Amino acid sequence: MDAAERSRLAAILDLQEGRSDVPLLDDGAIRELLRTARRIAVIGASDRPGRPSREVLAALLRAGYDAVPVTPRFATVLDRPAYPDLAAAVAATGPFEIVDVFRRAEDCPPHAREAVAASTRVLWLQLGIVSWEAAAIARDGGVDVVMDRCISVERHRLLR
Repeated sequence: MDAAERSRLAAILDLQEGRSDVPLLDDGAIRELLRTARRIAVIGASDRPGRPSREVLAALLRAGYDAVPVTPRFATVLDRPAYPDLAAAVAATGPFEIVDVFRRAEDCPPHAREAVAASTRVLWLQLGIVSWEAAAIARDGGVDVVMDRCISVERHRLLR
């Protein structure tokens, strides 16, 4: 195991054991968020079938959310215009309550800065993604944080 893998494992263990000074939203707060939020930016959305980001985007759209793909790799995702970054998505479509990130943990801090700059309510790092640096950036900017949870799974689990 190399240093990067050890660091990633340590971050996940810290999350699972509640060792952090960055508060994360609990089930009750996530339930209320998913009940009241309408607009979600999906950073790292893919138009390739079978990719988790594509499946989650599709599930959010089916559930009635205004979910907007944010990726420089595709012009459209699921026949919806995609934007190269969060600022472009906000400028074209308006503000978001949730910024859902499908990127590697080390790529998340810039997205946390984008979420803060866009006055987003919540930075959501998808299942398997733990970035305490991104969480601290969001918290310091007044943005709540969810990490290592799938928004689609949590929606089904908490809003039955």
